[in-house]
Parts: sequence; structure tokens; C-alpha cells
Amino acid sequence: MTINETITLSNGVRMPLLGLGVFQMKQGGEVLNAVRAALEAGYRHIDTAEGYRNEEEVGQALAESGVPRSEVWVTTKLSNDRQGYETTKAACEDSLRKLRLDQVDLYLMHWPFDETMADTWRAMQELRDEGKCRAIGVSNFSVKRFEFFFTLTDEAPAVNQVELHPFNYRPDLLELHRAKGIATEAYSPLTRAQRFDDPTLVALAEKHGKTPAQILIRWDLQHGIVTIPKSSHKERIIENADVYDFALEDEEVTQLDGLAQDYWAITWRPDPDGWY
Repeated sequence: MTINETITLSNGVRMPLLGLGVFQMKQGGEVLNAVRAALEAGYRHIDTAEGYRNEEEVGQALAESGVPRSEVWVTTKLSNDRQGYETTKAACEDSLRKLRLDQVDLYLMHWPFDETMADTWRAMQELRDEGKCRAIGVSNFSVKRFEFFFTLTDEAPAVNQVELHPFNYRPDLLELHRAKGIATEAYSPLTRAQRFDDPTLVALAEKHGKTPAQILIRWDLQHGIVTIPKSSHKERIIENADVYDFALEDEEVTQLDGLAQDYWAITWRPDPDGWY
């Protein structure tokens, strides 16, 4: 396994397993420098969103990088307030303009809203068929949300991006993904550093001579989960990609899986009715 490792989506498109997330990065240099550092370190996958308000700088960094467009996977997401048929079409065009691209590789519905889901999904399908995006998917969908989604369409999304790490491991959702051919993508895979002091994580990091962050990333990769750790610091961007010279043993992966007893999460926690 190397930084060039990919996963094949249901439509045959190959998506890099490791990417850089730019959530909450500010324009004015932070995003530009982070994307530059990631591309220099060998990353070929950048994840942004209309709601992050930094698509312009992502686009600038890509344009100035010298890396051929065909080699970089770019994901962006539809803002909640732009859901609906016509507004989704317009939002995608706006994102393409800001990113300086003719096509994004993956376009995601950022959050599920039942009242607009059918029209939004229809628009996304048409955008893909028109060549505006290579693949379409969703984000923050639970098993319950998928139950509703599949009353609207027979086509499964290519990807579901959710908060996922050992402390919020959701086997029920992953099983649904496998059954429907949906790729799993993890945001906040590093728990925003809030669980780096967990004894199990610390012990495994010491054993392998790695950091807790590297253990968490490796856990995702060995589960076949696309992962997009966020960092705006060059040294950490490089560190997050330094995960290919070791492997977790099967029992260590299982040990990490077991940390999810209370389904601790930062952002994405399904409520009792399964809204998220």
C-alpha cells in the first residue's frame, strides 16, 4: 500500500484512499499553503465544500501547482441552503467557477433533508450525466436516512462521507455500504486530536513507533475507508501521509474497533430517530 492507493467506486472511477480535508481553513493563505504542501508531499486528493467558503483558494492552489488536472481528485459539496433542483444546478456551476475547473471528481449532498432530497438527487444525476462531475454521493447519511433515500431512487450514491474513527465506528452503516456498493469516506478521522491520549491508541503508537494520528489513519486505510485528515501545517500533512511503512495486526484493528462502545463523536451522531 502506498499514497497512490485507490478504491474503485461503483461506476468504475478510481478514488484515492488518502486525501487532504480543508474544513474550517481560512482564505488568505492558509488553504493555499496547505494544498500546496499536500500536493508536494504526494497527495492527489483534495476535499472541500461550498460551505467551507474556500473553494477559490483550493482552485488557485491547484492551478498553480503544476500537477496535471487528471492526477488530482477534487471533491466538493452542495450547501444545505442550495438544495433543490434548479439551485443544485446553479450551485455546482458556482463551485466549478470558484475551483477553476470544468469538472469535479465527486459532488456530494452535504446533509440529508427529506423535503428536497428527490429534486436534489435528480439534479446531481443530471450534472454527472452532463460531465460536470465524475461521481455523485452523499454525506452524513445514517441507515435511517438511506431507508428514505431508497424510496426515491434505485441508484445508490457512489460515496457516503461521515465522521468515522475507532471511537465512532458504525458496523451497521458499513454493512449497508457494502451491500449497496457505496464507498465509505471518513471525515474528522483524527478526532480533531481530542482522543490522542486514549491508552489503547497511545500503546499502539508506541509499539509501532508512530503517532496516534498515524495509527488512526492506518486503521481507516486497512478498513478500506477513504480518509481525509485535515491539517494546515506542512509537517503534519507530511506526517499524516507517512503511514505506509507499517501495518496494524488483525487483532490490533479489532482492538481499535472496540473503542466505539459509546459511539463518541464530534459532529455526526445519529439521534434516536436516525435523522443523521
